[in-house]
Amino acid sequence: MAPPDTLRIALAQCNPHPGAMERNADRLLALRAEAAAQGADLLLTPELGIAGHAPQDLPRLPDVQAACDAALARLAAATADGGPGMVVGGPWAEGGRRFDAVTLLDGGRVVARRARHAPSGEDGFDPGPAPGPVAFRGIRLGLLPGEDAWTPEVAETLAESGAELLLSTHASPFVLGRSDRRVERAVPRVVETGLPFVFLNRIGGLGEGVADGASFVLNADCSLAATLPAFAEALAVTDWSRDGQGGWRCAARPLLPWLGEEEATWRALVLGLRDHVERNGCPGVVLDLAGGPGAALAAACAVDALGAGRVRGVLLPGPDTTAERLEEAEACAGRLGLRCATVPLAPALDAFAALLAPALAPLPPGDSREGAAREAIPPRARAAALLALSDATGDLPLATVDRSGLAVGEAAPGDGFALLKDLYRTDLLRLARWRNANRPAGLLGPEGPVVPERAIAAPPVRDGLPPQPALDAILHGLVEREAGVEALVAEGLDREAVRRVWRLLAEGAYKRRQSPPGLTLFARPNGRDRRAPITHGYTAAAATGGAPPPVPPEARGDRRQPEPVA
Repeated sequence: MAPPDTLRIALAQCNPHPGAMERNADRLLALRAEAAAQGADLLLTPELGIAGHAPQDLPRLPDVQAACDAALARLAAATADGGPGMVVGGPWAEGGRRFDAVTLLDGGRVVARRARHAPSGEDGFDPGPAPGPVAFRGIRLGLLPGEDAWTPEVAETLAESGAELLLSTHASPFVLGRSDRRVERAVPRVVETGLPFVFLNRIGGLGEGVADGASFVLNADCSLAATLPAFAEALAVTDWSRDGQGGWRCAARPLLPWLGEEEATWRALVLGLRDHVERNGCPGVVLDLAGGPGAALAAACAVDALGAGRVRGVLLPGPDTTAERLEEAEACAGRLGLRCATVPLAPALDAFAALLAPALAPLPPGDSREGAAREAIPPRARAAALLALSDATGDLPLATVDRSGLAVGEAAPGDGFALLKDLYRTDLLRLARWRNANRPAGLLGPEGPVVPERAIAAPPVRDGLPPQPALDAILHGLVEREAGVEALVAEGLDREAVRRVWRLLAEGAYKRRQSPPGLTLFARPNGRDRRAPITHGYTAAAATGGAPPPVPPEARGDRRQPEPVA
């Protein structure tokens, strides 16, 4: 039989539920039926679409792997009707090893499997053997699960062994500032092999990350033939035909523009929060509307994700709460249409003060340790109050700590979800101004300004730290660029400020590990994932011309470790 000259591939950009194998199989079957109605020959689905990404240690459980196998067998049986074949991702166990694999299903059976060859130390899967192409109805397909797409050797091996198309399936997370980076990374695969390249990404929550979709097709001449939307499910049917040289070419479809950075960031926050709430079975969220510069932004994002009826605002005034902040919180609640209750902290704080009085009495008058102890109580009392409300209502408590605060060791005790934990405070302000001027389609929040201008005009900074723009510039240098102290000083930043922030960053591991989980949007970790010993003696003395000075308690926040020794 002569090989076909045309092919119709349906790209299923969908949102699998982690660990819900039967539900995921139902969704893939529904997508297959939709693809069949449009005359598709093959349905391509995302990486680990059966188990949901990232399964981490779940596939180590025999029952979980058995459920994945049963769901895959069900999908294979469905292809006996002569309709579209399927490329499905899921864990594969064989010979005591576990693989991140893709499986080609057609004619009621498993036609072929290919395990990801590129190693990864993060997900626990073993690297598979160097792959070869798989045969599908007279066409040789090169399947590239996950990181195999970014490894030149894998694509070249497939091309050299006869692959005619490269089909790459992913669960690739959104990273700030990299909306079009994947196209740039895919172009070398096309140039090296001379083959067209399909990139299919999933959307939805990935634990503490969020996948943004934005799938695309590149023809062999590196032209962009098709794009799928970001942060939305989509089924796109692409038409392929052989060109004059026997290769394949995808017919051009209308291309979608890349989202601007602010809109992409906002949609990532909305989608990540919605998935986290829905998949944990929470009726809604609860947050302290006076909880700092990020509180109003978190509330606006929650309303866009869930609707005002599922967002509960509370005011938890204490001695550190200004009248201006309470006014801002009430204005925010009014703009967003939120229920808002006031729960004064004074009774709890008085009880704590009485409880601590005997222990603090031996300290000399004015001792900084007494002040540090008393300053640590209000945030912990707020966290306890939010957790109690969460237990009573089932709502998910939202923490409003941000990347700047986590970096310098600001306390973020309590359970819940830190929606903004990977955004610098200056990013929050820019994002708030953008949302005040824009309401993207499909969101549930109101039109017009949603964050009071006074709440974003001048964010407070702890004593002993530089103004917020300078602080974030230092943190960007230390964290994102991993620059040394002297390098930042050479760029014009104040030496003493850089040294002080460096010390706080080095000492903040304990506080970062206390912080609740939240969305990760940067390539470089900063929260609980920023790995450093909780206690260590490195002070970068050689890089700073001497040990940085001790940081006074009022600039340290609540710490649980001694001053590092130079």
